[in-house]
Amino acid sequence: MKKLVLTVAIAATSIFAANAQADSDLVQLGVKGGVNFANLTGDDIGDTESRTSFHAGFVAEVPYSERFSMQGEVMYSGQGFDINNSGQDNFLDNDDNIEYQLDYIQVPIMAKYYVVEGLSVLAGPQIGFKINEEVDYQPNSDAGDINIEDTALPEAEDIEFSVVGGLEYKFDNGFFVQGRYIYGVSKLLKESDVFGDPSVHNSVIQAGVGFMF
Repeated sequence: MKKLVLTVAIAATSIFAANAQADSDLVQLGVKGGVNFANLTGDDIGDTESRTSFHAGFVAEVPYSERFSMQGEVMYSGQGFDINNSGQDNFLDNDDNIEYQLDYIQVPIMAKYYVVEGLSVLAGPQIGFKINEEVDYQPNSDAGDINIEDTALPEAEDIEFSVVGGLEYKFDNGFFVQGRYIYGVSKLLKESDVFGDPSVHNSVIQAGVGFMF
């Protein structure tokens, strides 16, 4: 299933690049990676903290004019949230933060406008395919992983729709730095008997670097 999702995501971005009508000979391909600061937002969340994780993947930029491009990406993105367990006696017998790990293959398709040479703003939709969901009560070691099916927590939806906005600066040598914010517009969690139908969404700040070949 994971290989199928990844294949579909890569194919979608490849088709997007192949169908470009303008300046298609100038299509740039690259790689990127960076840090995620992920949490939840909404009316029905408790006392959660940001989970620090990472993202990594591939980039394709298709220019249509000197200032306007479309940019597609396929990347792994570690999301979710932390529960601070310090000071709580006998709660899972652990003093570390408890991580709710919610990981995706994300495929954003963004409009990219160059304000000045090198500096651009990006915005657009993103579709995410869930590839992992678990609770880790010992995040600083290899132990402590619990499948979400073995807890009373509600499961996340398999597919998520988000909107993305950010800034990027690309140097003449192809190296670039970027920052963006991602907000999940679709419902994150499935309805359950215990938690009902919570209004909860993903909220992620990303900072990263990359290189265009």
